[in-house]
Amino acid sequence: MLLFTGGTVYREGRFDEGPLAADGAKIAACPAGTDGASVVQVPDCLIVPGFVDVHVHFRQPGFAYKETIRSGTSAAAAGGYTTVCTMPNLQPVPDTLEHLRAQLDWIRRDAVVRVRPYGSITRGEQGAELSDFEALAPYVAGFSDDGRGVQSREVMREAMERAKAVGKPIVAHCEDETLLRKDWAVHDGGFARKYGFPGNAPESEWKQVERDLELVRDTGCQYHVCHVSTKESVALIREAKRDGLRVSCETGPHYLALTDMEISDDGRFKMNPPIRSAADRDALLSGLLDGTVDCIATDHAPHTPEEKSRGLRGSLNGVVGLETAFPVLYTRLVETGLVPLETLLRALCVRPREIFGFAPCTLSPGEAADFTVLDLNRPHVVDVANFRSLGRATPFDGWGVSAAVAMTVCGGNIVYHNLPDREATL
Repeated sequence: MLLFTGGTVYREGRFDEGPLAADGAKIAACPAGTDGASVVQVPDCLIVPGFVDVHVHFRQPGFAYKETIRSGTSAAAAGGYTTVCTMPNLQPVPDTLEHLRAQLDWIRRDAVVRVRPYGSITRGEQGAELSDFEALAPYVAGFSDDGRGVQSREVMREAMERAKAVGKPIVAHCEDETLLRKDWAVHDGGFARKYGFPGNAPESEWKQVERDLELVRDTGCQYHVCHVSTKESVALIREAKRDGLRVSCETGPHYLALTDMEISDDGRFKMNPPIRSAADRDALLSGLLDGTVDCIATDHAPHTPEEKSRGLRGSLNGVVGLETAFPVLYTRLVETGLVPLETLLRALCVRPREIFGFAPCTLSPGEAADFTVLDLNRPHVVDVANFRSLGRATPFDGWGVSAAVAMTVCGGNIVYHNLPDREATL
């Protein structure tokens, strides 16, 4: 038995004094004493359910030079995540069970945290013929063509009907390509106008959200919107929830912490959708506070240094985020008083499990021993040289932050340990 002492435990919206016990892979009732237990001292730390990221790219199979299951899950552990959901833009695309098996084999072999893959909505993510939903359903968290919006209304309607029939959500990258400049580099806003960059119109996102919500009304499908970035999308999703639709959404740390006027001509600020205006950022914060925005997902998307070295115009879309999410969000949102800690934890720990039907994690006896130990008084500077991820492109490199992940436990195993200058008897 492992007995974690000296910390505070977050359980179902309240903060209780520890200790917390893990016996094998499960949370256990705390013993009366310490006889027979291995004591792990976590003084002044906060123990929370393991974070869940419902949107990551681990690149294997097909693009292991960017990231592997081993390096990606190691980065997840360092960020406090015990469960992640991997997007299907791989080679082969997991559009059949045979194609998915290649990824499942890597996960079984190399993952250090729990990995739930997505199946693609369409074969090859080409937007036409649907994937084999029925065969894939038992093995996937849902269906997504992340990286591309499904352009055909008819194809999306059929996908929703099939997903509903197999009891899985559609997880949508919303992007209407008819409203999108092919050479876009940044948000179509202040920075683009000031420096002469081609812009990405907000309509390209929210118009497809609007279309899909109409289809959800018709089909009754469970529907989750990826990386929401515009104020219009937030308003549409808020209205849909008020109408009782089975709708949820996520946004990313970079959309909550930055605006387009805080970026520079550097590939570490290039992602899709782009960082948008202050008005969009404020709408996302309001949505997080009122529950419209359910989850914070990193969209962790590693590329090689060369692929991210071509500035805003030429770099590939995508930044890494697993290892910076909590420190940046805590420092930028909680310490400034913009967002209560409980709201942040709900978006990282609670809502992702509820939406995707994962086992609850309230740190109660009998549940999986998946939890994260947070040090809320650990000032440090984000340094990409210390990342476990193979990716290094993040807008937060060099930022001063005030909190850190001190330890991550998954299935009763300590998969990340970062308690400097402290004794931990294991």
